[in-house]
Amino acid sequence: MIKSSQLKKSGLFSGAASALALMCAGLSLPAMAQNESQQAQQQPQIQALESVAAVVNDNVISTFDLRQRIQLIALTSGGRIPESAMAQVQAKALQDLIEEQLKLAEAESIDFDVDPGEVEQELAAIAANSGNSVQQLEQELNAVGISIDTLRRQIRTRLVWQQLVAGRYSSRVRISDSEIDAVMTRLREESQDEQYLVSEICLPVRENFTTAQIEQAGMQIIQQMQQGTPFEAMARQFSVCSSAANGGDLGWLRAGEMEPELGNVVRQMDAGNVSRPIALDGTVRILAVRETREAAQQGVKSYEVGYVSAPASMSREEVAEVSAKLPQTNICAGDALSMDLGKGIDFELLPMIPASRMQEPFRAPVEQLDRNEVTEPIRSGDSWHAIMLCAKDDGLGLPSRAQIEDRLFAQELELIGRRYLRDVERDSSVQILLGNEGAQNQNG
Repeated sequence: MIKSSQLKKSGLFSGAASALALMCAGLSLPAMAQNESQQAQQQPQIQALESVAAVVNDNVISTFDLRQRIQLIALTSGGRIPESAMAQVQAKALQDLIEEQLKLAEAESIDFDVDPGEVEQELAAIAANSGNSVQQLEQELNAVGISIDTLRRQIRTRLVWQQLVAGRYSSRVRISDSEIDAVMTRLREESQDEQYLVSEICLPVRENFTTAQIEQAGMQIIQQMQQGTPFEAMARQFSVCSSAANGGDLGWLRAGEMEPELGNVVRQMDAGNVSRPIALDGTVRILAVRETREAAQQGVKSYEVGYVSAPASMSREEVAEVSAKLPQTNICAGDALSMDLGKGIDFELLPMIPASRMQEPFRAPVEQLDRNEVTEPIRSGDSWHAIMLCAKDDGLGLPSRAQIEDRLFAQELELIGRRYLRDVERDSSVQILLGNEGAQNQNG
Protein backbone atom coordinates (compact mmCIF):
# COMPACT_ATOMS: atom_id res chain seq x y z
CA MET A 1 0.00 0.00 0.00
CA ILE A 2 1.04 3.56 -0.60
CA LYS A 3 1.02 5.89 2.37
CA SER A 4 -0.59 9.28 1.90
CA SER A 5 -0.98 12.06 4.44
CA GLN A 6 -3.19 14.03 2.05
CA LEU A 7 -6.57 12.36 2.54
CA LYS A 8 -8.20 15.58 3.73
CA LYS A 9 -11.23 17.19 2.11
CA SER A 10 -10.69 19.92 -0.44
CA GLY A 11 -12.67 21.58 -3.22
CA LEU A 12 -16.31 22.40 -3.87
CA PHE A 13 -17.10 21.29 -7.36
CA SER A 14 -18.18 17.93 -8.79
CA GLY A 15 -16.09 16.86 -11.77
CA ALA A 16 -17.76 15.70 -14.96
CA ALA A 17 -17.10 11.98 -14.81
CA SER A 18 -14.98 11.24 -17.84
CA ALA A 19 -11.90 9.40 -19.12
CA LEU A 20 -8.25 10.12 -18.60
CA ALA A 21 -6.49 10.51 -21.98
CA LEU A 22 -2.80 10.87 -21.38
CA MET A 23 -1.85 10.61 -25.04
CA CYS A 24 -3.37 13.94 -26.13
CA ALA A 25 -0.95 16.53 -27.48
CA GLY A 26 -0.11 19.17 -24.88
CA LEU A 27 -1.19 22.79 -24.99
CA SER A 28 1.52 25.09 -23.66
CA LEU A 29 -0.36 26.68 -20.82
CA PRO A 30 1.46 28.02 -17.76
CA ALA A 31 0.87 26.43 -14.38
CA MET A 32 -2.15 27.88 -12.56
CA ALA A 33 -1.29 31.07 -10.73
CA GLN A 34 -0.96 31.00 -6.98
CA ASN A 35 -2.41 34.49 -6.61
CA GLU A 36 -4.39 37.04 -8.62
CA SER A 37 -1.34 39.17 -9.38
CA GLN A 38 0.39 36.28 -11.11
CA GLN A 39 -2.79 35.47 -13.01
CA ALA A 40 -3.02 39.05 -14.30
CA GLN A 41 0.59 38.92 -15.51
CA GLN A 42 -0.10 35.67 -17.38
CA GLN A 43 -3.30 36.87 -19.08
CA PRO A 44 -1.70 38.33 -22.26
CA GLN A 45 0.17 35.08 -22.85
CA ILE A 46 -3.01 33.05 -22.44
CA GLN A 47 -5.00 35.25 -24.84
CA ALA A 48 -2.33 34.81 -27.49
CA LEU A 49 -2.94 31.06 -27.48
CA GLU A 50 -6.61 31.29 -28.55
CA SER A 51 -7.34 28.62 -31.18
CA VAL A 52 -9.30 25.42 -31.80
CA ALA A 53 -8.49 22.64 -29.35
CA ALA A 54 -10.69 19.92 -30.84
CA VAL A 55 -13.60 19.34 -33.21
CA VAL A 56 -16.34 16.90 -32.21
CA ASN A 57 -18.79 16.12 -35.01
CA ASP A 58 -18.25 19.62 -36.48
CA ASN A 59 -18.65 21.28 -33.06
CA VAL A 60 -15.60 23.27 -31.99
CA ILE A 61 -13.97 23.11 -28.56
CA SER A 62 -11.80 26.20 -28.24
CA THR A 63 -8.67 26.68 -26.17
CA PHE A 64 -10.72 29.22 -24.21
CA ASP A 65 -13.10 26.40 -23.24
CA LEU A 66 -10.08 24.30 -22.33
CA ARG A 67 -8.54 27.04 -20.18
CA GLN A 68 -11.81 27.52 -18.36
CA ARG A 69 -11.99 23.83 -17.52
CA ILE A 70 -8.35 23.71 -16.39
CA GLN A 71 -8.97 26.68 -14.11
CA LEU A 72 -12.01 24.94 -12.66
CA ILE A 73 -9.95 21.81 -12.03
CA ALA A 74 -7.27 23.96 -10.41
CA LEU A 75 -9.84 25.41 -8.05
CA THR A 76 -10.73 21.92 -6.78
CA SER A 77 -7.01 21.33 -6.17
CA GLY A 78 -6.64 24.28 -3.84
CA GLY A 79 -5.98 26.87 -6.56
CA ARG A 80 -2.76 25.50 -8.00
CA ILE A 81 -1.71 22.74 -10.39
CA PRO A 82 1.93 21.65 -10.11
CA GLU A 83 3.90 22.17 -13.32
CA SER A 84 4.64 18.43 -13.42
CA ALA A 85 0.91 17.65 -13.54
CA MET A 86 -0.10 20.25 -16.13
CA ALA A 87 0.07 17.99 -19.22
CA GLN A 88 -1.98 15.35 -17.43
CA VAL A 89 -4.60 17.86 -16.29
CA GLN A 90 -4.79 19.41 -19.78
CA ALA A 91 -5.44 15.98 -21.29
CA LYS A 92 -8.12 15.25 -18.70
CA ALA A 93 -9.79 18.63 -19.19
CA LEU A 94 -9.88 18.17 -22.96
CA GLN A 95 -11.24 14.64 -22.68
CA ASP A 96 -13.95 15.93 -20.31
CA LEU A 97 -14.99 18.55 -22.86
CA ILE A 98 -14.99 16.03 -25.70
CA GLU A 99 -17.14 13.57 -23.79
CA GLU A 100 -19.50 16.32 -22.64
CA GLN A 101 -19.99 17.32 -26.28
CA LEU A 102 -20.66 13.69 -27.21
CA LYS A 103 -23.18 13.29 -24.38
CA LEU A 104 -25.04 16.50 -25.23
CA ALA A 105 -25.09 15.65 -28.93
CA GLU A 106 -26.55 12.22 -28.17
CA ALA A 107 -29.24 13.78 -25.98
CA GLU A 108 -30.04 16.40 -28.62
CA SER A 109 -30.36 13.70 -31.28
CA ILE A 110 -33.41 12.36 -29.43
CA ASP A 111 -34.62 15.80 -28.32
CA PHE A 112 -33.81 15.16 -24.65
CA ASP A 113 -32.79 17.76 -22.08
CA VAL A 114 -33.18 18.53 -18.39
CA ASP A 115 -35.23 21.33 -16.88
CA PRO A 116 -32.97 24.39 -16.47
CA GLY A 117 -34.40 24.69 -12.98
CA GLU A 118 -32.67 21.43 -12.01
CA VAL A 119 -29.33 22.88 -13.07
CA GLU A 120 -29.96 26.02 -11.03
CA GLN A 121 -30.97 23.97 -8.00
CA GLU A 122 -27.73 22.02 -8.10
CA LEU A 123 -25.75 25.20 -8.67
CA ALA A 124 -27.42 26.71 -5.60
CA ALA A 125 -26.59 23.57 -3.60
CA ILE A 126 -22.92 23.81 -4.62
CA ALA A 127 -22.85 27.45 -3.57
CA ALA A 128 -24.62 26.67 -0.28
CA ASN A 129 -22.04 24.00 0.56
CA SER A 130 -19.47 26.78 0.81
CA GLY A 131 -21.83 29.16 2.59
CA ASN A 132 -22.44 31.30 -0.49
CA SER A 133 -25.30 32.36 -2.70
CA VAL A 134 -25.09 31.71 -6.44
CA GLN A 135 -24.25 35.39 -6.93
CA GLN A 136 -21.38 35.19 -4.44
CA LEU A 137 -20.14 31.98 -6.09
CA GLU A 138 -20.21 33.71 -9.46
CA GLN A 139 -18.14 36.58 -8.05
CA GLU A 140 -15.57 34.17 -6.61
CA LEU A 141 -15.30 32.33 -9.93
CA ASN A 142 -14.98 35.57 -11.88
CA ALA A 143 -12.19 36.65 -9.54
CA VAL A 144 -10.05 33.77 -10.81
CA GLY A 145 -11.13 34.10 -14.43
CA ILE A 146 -13.83 31.41 -14.57
CA SER A 147 -17.26 31.98 -16.07
CA ILE A 148 -20.06 30.45 -14.03
CA ASP A 149 -21.48 29.15 -17.32
CA THR A 150 -18.55 26.70 -17.40
CA LEU A 151 -19.86 25.19 -14.18
CA ARG A 152 -23.45 25.33 -15.42
CA ARG A 153 -22.56 23.37 -18.55
CA GLN A 154 -20.73 20.78 -16.50
CA ILE A 155 -23.73 20.33 -14.20
CA ARG A 156 -26.20 20.23 -17.10
CA THR A 157 -24.19 17.59 -18.97
CA ARG A 158 -23.95 15.36 -15.91
CA LEU A 159 -27.69 15.59 -15.20
CA VAL A 160 -28.59 15.04 -18.85
CA TRP A 161 -26.44 11.93 -19.10
CA GLN A 162 -27.58 10.46 -15.79
CA GLN A 163 -31.23 10.88 -16.71
CA LEU A 164 -30.75 9.73 -20.29
CA VAL A 165 -28.99 6.53 -19.23
CA ALA A 166 -31.54 5.88 -16.49
CA GLY A 167 -34.46 6.52 -18.82
CA ARG A 168 -33.14 4.22 -21.52
CA TYR A 169 -31.73 1.37 -19.46
CA SER A 170 -33.22 1.30 -15.94
CA SER A 171 -35.95 -1.09 -17.05
CA ARG A 172 -33.29 -3.52 -18.29
CA VAL A 173 -31.42 -3.71 -14.99
CA ARG A 174 -32.61 -6.58 -12.84
CA ILE A 175 -31.09 -7.23 -9.43
CA SER A 176 -32.10 -10.73 -8.36
CA ASP A 177 -32.89 -11.86 -4.84
CA SER A 178 -29.96 -14.28 -5.08
CA GLU A 179 -27.54 -11.38 -5.76
CA ILE A 180 -28.86 -9.51 -2.72
CA ASP A 181 -28.81 -12.69 -0.63
CA ALA A 182 -25.16 -13.29 -1.56
CA VAL A 183 -24.18 -9.81 -0.34
CA MET A 184 -26.28 -10.15 2.82
CA THR A 185 -24.71 -13.52 3.62
CA ARG A 186 -21.21 -12.13 3.11
CA LEU A 187 -21.98 -9.14 5.31
CA ARG A 188 -23.39 -11.27 8.12
CA GLU A 189 -20.30 -13.45 8.01
CA GLU A 190 -18.16 -10.33 8.33
CA SER A 191 -20.43 -8.47 10.74
CA GLN A 192 -17.84 -8.50 13.49
CA ASP A 193 -15.05 -7.29 11.20
CA GLU A 194 -13.73 -3.77 11.40
CA GLN A 195 -15.17 -1.04 9.20
CA TYR A 196 -13.36 1.24 6.77
CA LEU A 197 -14.00 4.83 5.70
CA VAL A 198 -13.23 4.43 1.99
CA SER A 199 -12.78 6.72 -1.00
CA GLU A 200 -12.25 5.67 -4.63
CA ILE A 201 -11.01 6.91 -7.97
CA CYS A 202 -12.27 5.05 -11.08
CA LEU A 203 -10.38 5.39 -14.35
CA PRO A 204 -12.06 3.89 -17.45
CA VAL A 205 -10.16 1.51 -19.69
CA ARG A 206 -10.94 3.08 -23.05
CA GLU A 207 -10.64 1.29 -26.38
CA ASN A 208 -7.58 3.35 -27.34
CA PHE A 209 -5.70 2.40 -24.17
CA THR A 210 -4.66 -0.83 -22.53
CA THR A 211 -5.28 -1.64 -18.90
CA ALA A 212 -1.54 -1.36 -18.32
CA GLN A 213 -1.52 2.19 -19.70
CA ILE A 214 -4.44 3.20 -17.47
CA GLU A 215 -2.71 1.60 -14.47
CA GLN A 216 0.32 3.73 -15.33
CA ALA A 217 -1.94 6.78 -15.41
CA GLY A 218 -3.22 5.71 -11.99
CA MET A 219 0.33 5.63 -10.66
CA GLN A 220 0.83 9.19 -11.92
CA ILE A 221 -2.27 10.25 -10.00
CA ILE A 222 -0.85 8.61 -6.89
CA GLN A 223 2.41 10.49 -7.39
CA GLN A 224 0.47 13.76 -7.51
CA MET A 225 -1.17 12.88 -4.18
CA GLN A 226 2.23 12.11 -2.70
CA GLN A 227 3.28 15.61 -3.78
CA GLY A 228 0.39 17.14 -1.85
CA THR A 229 -2.75 17.05 -4.02
CA PRO A 230 -5.67 15.77 -1.87
CA PHE A 231 -7.29 12.46 -2.82
CA GLU A 232 -10.70 14.14 -2.94
CA ALA A 233 -9.52 16.67 -5.52
CA MET A 234 -8.06 13.94 -7.73
CA ALA A 235 -11.31 11.95 -7.48
CA ARG A 236 -13.35 14.97 -8.58
CA GLN A 237 -10.97 15.55 -11.49
CA PHE A 238 -10.40 12.04 -12.81
CA SER A 239 -12.95 9.54 -11.49
CA VAL A 240 -15.77 8.26 -13.72
CA CYS A 241 -17.80 6.69 -10.90
CA SER A 242 -20.76 8.55 -9.42
CA SER A 243 -18.82 8.93 -6.16
CA ALA A 244 -16.69 11.55 -7.96
CA ALA A 245 -19.34 14.15 -7.12
CA ASN A 246 -18.52 13.53 -3.42
CA GLY A 247 -14.77 13.50 -3.89
CA GLY A 248 -14.78 9.70 -4.20
CA ASP A 249 -16.32 9.20 -0.74
CA LEU A 250 -17.98 5.78 -0.29
CA GLY A 251 -18.65 6.22 3.43
CA TRP A 252 -18.16 3.59 6.12
CA LEU A 253 -18.04 0.07 4.68
CA ARG A 254 -17.15 -3.43 5.64
CA ALA A 255 -14.90 -5.12 3.14
CA GLY A 256 -17.73 -7.54 2.33
CA GLU A 257 -19.90 -4.71 1.03
CA MET A 258 -17.45 -4.11 -1.81
CA GLU A 259 -16.67 -6.19 -4.87
CA PRO A 260 -14.52 -9.12 -3.66
CA GLU A 261 -11.46 -7.90 -5.59
CA LEU A 262 -11.65 -4.52 -3.84
CA GLY A 263 -12.61 -5.92 -0.45
CA ASN A 264 -9.55 -8.17 -0.43
CA VAL A 265 -7.34 -5.12 -0.99
CA VAL A 266 -9.07 -3.01 1.67
CA ARG A 267 -8.61 -5.73 4.30
CA GLN A 268 -4.84 -5.30 3.95
CA MET A 269 -4.90 -1.50 4.24
CA ASP A 270 -4.38 0.68 7.29
CA ALA A 271 -5.84 4.13 7.85
CA GLY A 272 -4.08 6.66 5.62
CA ASN A 273 -3.15 4.08 2.96
CA VAL A 274 -3.77 4.45 -0.77
CA SER A 275 -3.90 1.29 -2.88
CA ARG A 276 -2.07 0.64 -6.09
CA PRO A 277 -4.28 0.63 -9.22
CA ILE A 278 -6.70 -2.33 -9.39
CA ALA A 279 -8.20 -3.48 -12.71
CA LEU A 280 -11.93 -4.28 -12.41
CA ASP A 281 -14.96 -4.27 -14.75
CA GLY A 282 -13.54 -2.05 -17.45
CA THR A 283 -12.04 0.38 -14.97
CA VAL A 284 -8.90 0.81 -12.94
CA ARG A 285 -9.67 1.67 -9.30
CA ILE A 286 -7.57 3.45 -6.69
CA LEU A 287 -8.79 3.12 -3.11
CA ALA A 288 -8.01 5.18 -0.03
CA VAL A 289 -8.77 4.12 3.53
CA ARG A 290 -9.20 7.33 5.50
CA GLU A 291 -10.12 5.79 8.86
CA THR A 292 -10.90 2.43 10.44
CA ARG A 293 -13.11 1.51 13.38
CA GLU A 294 -14.10 -1.61 15.24
CA ALA A 295 -17.31 -3.39 14.32
CA ALA A 296 -20.44 -2.13 16.02
CA GLN A 297 -21.75 -4.24 18.89
CA GLN A 298 -24.90 -6.17 18.13
CA GLY A 299 -28.02 -4.26 19.09
CA VAL A 300 -31.69 -5.18 19.17
CA LYS A 301 -32.99 -7.19 16.24
CA SER A 302 -35.83 -5.70 14.23
CA TYR A 303 -38.28 -7.19 11.78
CA GLU A 304 -40.23 -5.84 8.81
CA VAL A 305 -43.28 -8.03 8.39
CA GLY A 306 -46.37 -8.43 6.27
CA TYR A 307 -49.33 -8.98 8.55
CA VAL A 308 -52.80 -10.37 7.82
CA SER A 309 -55.75 -10.92 10.10
CA ALA A 310 -58.88 -12.98 9.54
CA PRO A 311 -62.16 -13.26 11.44
CA ALA A 312 -62.44 -15.94 14.13
CA SER A 313 -65.35 -17.43 12.21
CA MET A 314 -62.87 -18.90 9.73
CA SER A 315 -61.34 -22.29 10.41
CA ARG A 316 -57.61 -22.75 11.02
CA GLU A 317 -57.35 -24.59 7.70
CA GLU A 318 -59.00 -21.72 5.82
CA VAL A 319 -56.65 -19.20 7.42
CA ALA A 320 -53.63 -21.38 6.56
CA GLU A 321 -54.77 -21.48 2.93
CA VAL A 322 -55.02 -17.69 2.85
CA SER A 323 -51.66 -17.07 4.56
CA ALA A 324 -49.91 -19.50 2.19
CA LYS A 325 -50.66 -17.02 -0.60
CA LEU A 326 -48.73 -14.20 1.07
CA PRO A 327 -45.37 -14.88 -0.66
CA GLN A 328 -47.12 -14.51 -4.04
CA THR A 329 -48.44 -11.05 -3.14
CA ASN A 330 -46.41 -7.83 -3.08
CA ILE A 331 -47.24 -7.06 0.53
CA CYS A 332 -43.57 -6.31 1.31
CA ALA A 333 -43.68 -3.43 -1.19
CA GLY A 334 -46.45 -1.77 0.83
CA ASP A 335 -48.69 -1.47 -2.22
CA ALA A 336 -52.09 -2.92 -2.96
CA LEU A 337 -51.92 -6.70 -2.99
CA SER A 338 -51.41 -8.36 -6.37
CA MET A 339 -54.13 -10.91 -5.56
CA ASP A 340 -57.36 -10.90 -3.58
CA LEU A 341 -57.02 -12.79 -0.30
CA GLY A 342 -60.74 -12.94 0.25
CA LYS A 343 -63.55 -11.25 2.12
CA GLY A 344 -62.81 -10.05 5.65
CA ILE A 345 -59.02 -10.38 5.30
CA ASP A 346 -57.10 -7.31 6.47
CA PHE A 347 -53.43 -6.75 5.64
CA GLU A 348 -50.66 -4.29 6.49
CA LEU A 349 -46.90 -3.84 6.09
CA LEU A 350 -45.32 -3.20 9.50
CA PRO A 351 -41.84 -1.62 9.09
CA MET A 352 -38.95 -2.65 11.32
CA ILE A 353 -40.49 -3.49 14.66
CA PRO A 354 -37.84 -4.04 17.37
CA ALA A 355 -38.06 -7.54 18.80
CA SER A 356 -38.34 -6.00 22.26
CA ARG A 357 -41.67 -4.40 21.26
CA MET A 358 -43.12 -7.52 19.71
CA GLN A 359 -45.42 -9.27 22.14
CA GLU A 360 -46.24 -12.93 22.51
CA PRO A 361 -47.69 -15.01 21.00
CA PHE A 362 -46.13 -13.31 17.92
CA ARG A 363 -42.49 -12.76 18.87
CA ALA A 364 -41.23 -16.34 19.07
CA PRO A 365 -42.74 -17.50 15.74
CA VAL A 366 -41.43 -14.42 13.90
CA GLU A 367 -37.90 -14.91 15.27
CA GLN A 368 -37.84 -18.38 13.68
CA LEU A 369 -38.69 -17.13 10.18
CA ASP A 370 -36.42 -16.64 7.20
CA ARG A 371 -37.32 -14.04 4.59
CA ASN A 372 -40.58 -14.78 2.72
CA GLU A 373 -41.56 -17.48 5.21
CA VAL A 374 -44.98 -17.30 6.92
CA THR A 375 -45.99 -18.28 10.43
CA GLU A 376 -48.64 -20.85 11.11
CA PRO A 377 -52.04 -19.25 11.88
CA ILE A 378 -51.98 -17.67 15.34
CA ARG A 379 -55.20 -17.29 17.30
CA SER A 380 -55.22 -14.25 19.55
CA GLY A 381 -58.25 -12.36 20.85
CA ASP A 382 -61.17 -12.47 18.45
CA SER A 383 -59.07 -12.96 15.29
CA TRP A 384 -56.66 -15.18 13.45
CA HIS A 385 -53.27 -13.76 12.53
CA ALA A 386 -50.43 -14.72 10.17
CA ILE A 387 -47.10 -12.96 9.63
CA MET A 388 -44.62 -13.12 6.75
CA LEU A 389 -41.03 -11.92 7.25
CA CYS A 390 -40.10 -9.27 4.65
CA ALA A 391 -36.75 -8.18 6.06
CA LYS A 392 -34.68 -8.53 9.21
CA ASP A 393 -32.17 -6.19 10.82
CA ASP A 394 -29.85 -8.24 12.99
CA GLY A 395 -28.80 -5.13 14.91
CA LEU A 396 -25.33 -5.28 13.39
CA GLY A 397 -25.52 -1.98 11.53
CA LEU A 398 -25.76 -3.77 8.17
CA PRO A 399 -27.39 -2.10 5.19
CA SER A 400 -30.95 -3.14 4.41
CA ARG A 401 -31.90 -5.28 1.44
CA ALA A 402 -33.28 -2.16 -0.24
CA GLN A 403 -29.98 -0.30 0.27
CA ILE A 404 -27.98 -3.22 -1.13
CA GLU A 405 -30.32 -3.46 -4.12
CA ASP A 406 -29.96 0.29 -4.76
CA ARG A 407 -26.17 0.02 -4.62
CA LEU A 408 -26.04 -2.94 -7.01
CA PHE A 409 -28.49 -1.20 -9.33
CA ALA A 410 -26.39 1.99 -9.39
CA GLN A 411 -23.23 -0.01 -10.11
CA GLU A 412 -24.87 -1.82 -13.02
CA LEU A 413 -26.33 1.39 -14.45
CA GLU A 414 -22.92 3.06 -14.23
CA LEU A 415 -21.35 0.23 -16.20
CA ILE A 416 -24.08 0.47 -18.84
CA GLY A 417 -23.56 4.24 -19.06
CA ARG A 418 -19.86 3.81 -19.76
CA ARG A 419 -20.59 1.26 -22.50
CA TYR A 420 -23.21 3.56 -23.99
CA LEU A 421 -20.72 6.43 -24.14
CA ARG A 422 -18.15 4.21 -25.85
CA ASP A 423 -20.76 3.32 -28.48
CA VAL A 424 -21.55 7.00 -29.02
CA GLU A 425 -17.86 7.82 -29.36
CA ARG A 426 -17.33 4.96 -31.80
CA ASP A 427 -19.97 6.43 -34.09
CA SER A 428 -18.59 9.97 -33.86
CA SER A 429 -15.73 11.96 -35.33
CA VAL A 430 -13.27 13.57 -32.94
CA GLN A 431 -10.26 15.61 -34.07
CA ILE A 432 -7.72 16.88 -31.53
CA LEU A 433 -5.89 19.90 -32.94
CA LEU A 434 -3.36 20.74 -30.23
CA GLY A 435 0.41 20.92 -30.51
CA ASN A 436 2.60 21.05 -33.59
CA GLU A 437 2.31 17.41 -34.57
CA GLY A 438 -0.91 17.94 -36.56
CA ALA A 439 -4.41 16.79 -35.90
CA GLN A 440 -5.09 13.58 -34.02
CA ASN A 441 -8.09 11.73 -35.44
CA GLN A 442 -10.42 9.54 -33.45
CA ASN A 443 -13.12 8.43 -35.87
CA GLY A 444 -15.92 6.07 -35.09
